Amino acid sequence: MEIFYSNDFHGNICRLDKDESGHCVRVLRHKSGDIISVIDGEGTMYECRITDDDPREVRAEISKGFENWGRHPYNLHMAVCPTKNNDRYEWMLEKSTEIGLDRISPVIGERSERKVFKTERAGKILLSAAKQSLKSVIPVISEPETVREFIQKYGKTETKEQDGKILRMIAYCFDTTETEKSSVKKVLDSFNGNNIIILIGPEGDFTVSEAEYAISEGFVPIHLGDSRLRTETAAVVACTAVYLHFTK
Repeated sequence: MEIFYSNDFHGNICRLDKDESGHCVRVLRHKSGDIISVIDGEGTMYECRITDDDPREVRAEISKGFENWGRHPYNLHMAVCPTKNNDRYEWMLEKSTEIGLDRISPVIGERSERKVFKTERAGKILLSAAKQSLKSVIPVISEPETVREFIQKYGKTETKEQDGKILRMIAYCFDTTETEKSSVKKVLDSFNGNNIIILIGPEGDFTVSEAEYAISEGFVPIHLGDSRLRTETAAVVACTAVYLHFTK
């Protein structure tokens, strides 16, 4: 199934941008009269008929829309420290989107080797992965911030939970904090909501003070099994655990 993306809808007409139009007409050889599927990136897939096959701006008439197309029954926000090798982080973005992700926040820890992250290319990877995995929602990517800034923003002190409970989790390798870690499965099994935040550290792990601050702000310390995982692998494992927990 071929999926296209547009954020340009006016009435019952949608327009594809230059990149999507070129792929539609020049690569896939679509022409006026063809039926195509277009997602809006926010949860709806539209069945459309091409009315203008200009490779610079395809125009299509909307026939019908399908809300919540390809959506999952939870809201997952992953906060993951960028890896030193950017290819590994991009792999994580792709696979997590394919599995089921709603927001990704690149966070910079005290031990992070990579301190700079550009979101533009990451956004393209998220779009491509959403289309490939037949999802109508494109995960939102936040601008980079420090781990402490993220914890302050999404911790229990600042976050209002009027729209439902939030499960916050933080994964780290060491065992020097006073709080015992639980398995991600055990924590998910004891949670009766669907809004989830998971914090994954850099190659050098979180510092003890970062972990303790997160715990003080309502983040539950978790482990992902006995294997020592790379940052990007840990993120995908955590994402998969959530997906499987909600899969019927």
